[in-house]
This record gives sequence, structure tokens and C-alpha cells, in this order.
Amino acid sequence: MPAKRHAASSTAAPASTTASLSSGPATLKSNSSVFDIAGHVWQQYTANTPQRTLLLDAFMAFLVLVGGIQFVYCVLAGNYPFNAFLSGFSAAVGQFVLTASLRMQISDSGATSSSKPSSKGKNARFADDEEVEEGISHERAFADYIFGSLILHFFCINFIN
Repeated sequence: MPAKRHAASSTAAPASTTASLSSGPATLKSNSSVFDIAGHVWQQYTANTPQRTLLLDAFMAFLVLVGGIQFVYCVLAGNYPFNAFLSGFSAAVGQFVLTASLRMQISDSGATSSSKPSSKGKNARFADDEEVEEGISHERAFADYIFGSLILHFFCINFIN
């Protein structure tokens, strides 16, 4: 049965439809290779993601690389100053978590107030009385990020001893 459906869909389309499809965004076929899918996802990601989010994602990739290098070095060369390894690795992981939190807070595709789950606890009767917040500003999110980063790095420097 699938062969008939595939054969029916491969019939020639009118010239105007073919021209409009080729000028629009490329679509994937059902039998696309893994490389085609990865390329399509990458193109959609770079085309639709704001510059600020791209920078945060690049920084998060750098933090993963730094943490991986530290872990590989610890496995290969030994972990003699173990406090230094723990401090550096926890700094990379902690900064990654803080950056992921910042990315979620400043993302433009965040949830709207209508998609918030309703409370089903003992305070459910007061849920309608509360004002719905629109979220925190980008400046407040960045200030929280800086404050959390300072606390994280203060802990890591003191942990080295």
C-alpha cells in the first residue's frame, strides 16, 4: 500500500505549484537521511533563533567543552589536587546551569499567562484573586544571573583552599 501512495504523490504538479514550493523553505521528505535532517534542523535553528540566544548557546557549548576537557584531564593525568578539579568542574557545571536558566528566562518563546497550570491545593480558591505576572524583565534576569555567578565563583575560589 505505501508504494501506491508514494507513486501517486510523485505525479507531476502544475508549474506554478512547483515554483512556489521551490522558492519557500525546504521541507524534508519521509525518507531523508540523518545528514539532511541535521542540516535542516541547523538551518531552522540559525534562521529562527535570536542573536542573544545564539550567543548564550555558544557559551553553553564552550562550558560543556571546558568541563569535558577537565574531566578527561582528570582521568588521564590524575586528580592530585582534587579540590582544584572539583572546584573547576563545579564552576563549569554551575555556570552552565545558570546560563541555561538565563536562556529560559529571556527566551521569547516562553509560556503565556493563559498556559499556566491551575493550582489544585488548599489555596485553589485564592487562585483567581492573584494578579498574573507577565514575567521578569531581561534586566532583572541578567542581574540574577550575575549575582548567582558571583556566588558560584566565590564558592569555587574558597573551595580550592
